[in-house]
Amino acid sequence: MAKLKGNLLYGQSGGPTSVINASAYGVIQEARKHKDFIDEIIMMKHGIRGALNEDLIFVNEQSEEEIELLKHTPGSAFGSVRFKLPDFREDDTNYLRLLYIFRKHNIRYFLYNGGNDSMDTCSKIAAYMKQVNYECYIIGVPKTIDNDLPFTDHTPGYGSAAKFISNTMMEISYDMLAYPNGKVTIVEIMGRHAGWLTAASAIANVGGFGPDLIYLPEIPFSIDKFKKEVSEVYDLKKQCLVAVSEGIQNADGIFISSSSGLRDAFGHFQLGGVASKLATSVSSDLGIPSRSVEFGSTQRAASHIQSLTDVNEAIEVGKAAVRAAINKKTDLMVIMNRVSKDPYKIEYKLHDLLLCANTEKKMPKSMINAKGNGVTQEFIDYVMPLIQGENTPQFSNGIQQFSKFRK
Repeated sequence: MAKLKGNLLYGQSGGPTSVINASAYGVIQEARKHKDFIDEIIMMKHGIRGALNEDLIFVNEQSEEEIELLKHTPGSAFGSVRFKLPDFREDDTNYLRLLYIFRKHNIRYFLYNGGNDSMDTCSKIAAYMKQVNYECYIIGVPKTIDNDLPFTDHTPGYGSAAKFISNTMMEISYDMLAYPNGKVTIVEIMGRHAGWLTAASAIANVGGFGPDLIYLPEIPFSIDKFKKEVSEVYDLKKQCLVAVSEGIQNADGIFISSSSGLRDAFGHFQLGGVASKLATSVSSDLGIPSRSVEFGSTQRAASHIQSLTDVNEAIEVGKAAVRAAINKKTDLMVIMNRVSKDPYKIEYKLHDLLLCANTEKKMPKSMINAKGNGVTQEFIDYVMPLIQGENTPQFSNGIQQFSKFRK
């Protein structure tokens, strides 16, 4: 197989995670090993928009300290974006611009780090480059705290988010023990159609302090059933801790949340406010004091409680993507297969990008309890290996140190 010499272009897209930059670190470290294939490693500023605007960051101009800090840096070190490319058969304007940029900078390897929608972007670019006969090898690097990408056992970002959620739920639960007569505390957790994140709150119960009730998007939500179950727990314990997904829907498929009606570039409703809405119902309808807590962006930005397993796997998917690209694989996403449960072991493979795009992997019914208000042991067995180990933050004067890449 003849070698193709050129530059590697990498970008981040969609919602950040606490370990997405660990994947960037993996890309950089692996790419540096293959100088016969890769001259320069270039980062797009704000994902595909950075390529279109020729807003680029060159890795060889950055310090080694900043590169090492990527393993401890949350968010998107190079900026992210939600930008939907049209089908090039309908409008090729952006694609012509990308082709110009790719040729100008001799981009022969393109890696895009993201979730469902990002894989859609990646697949469209791969199809276009093939159509115009421009030799470029394109690989999707998975990430999403939602854990809803198909064909992969789990996604980088999920383990750390699950670790944050479970430990924070434990802290809330223990805080609630301070008073003999407590409140109903309802915690809102991210998850539009898949309940993986909210289910992670159940890990807290392994430590003895966790939610009494868990409501996931996979199960139609009944407000009457919810109030009945809350009342039963409160009568017994004089307090009740509830974990609820932002994306719970009623039997008609209508979101319970106070949706703003706004949509993002991919047509997704912006959700939020379901915990507040339910807390108001508990107070007014049941006469029980209640409060709501919304984790919001903290569940994806909490680098201080990263899972070391998650960090290491994020690095490895980045490395695997580079190896796939230089071996002339294209239009594929890196996936993780769990080949052993005890001991836990993962292998890295590739799967068709188009099949990975725009498809959400929901929690199987076997991981949800019969009452629809909790999880089964199968889920606990699945998730526990993903939260193991600590990636100790880098502190200076008591403050975490994050990477600061500059143009």
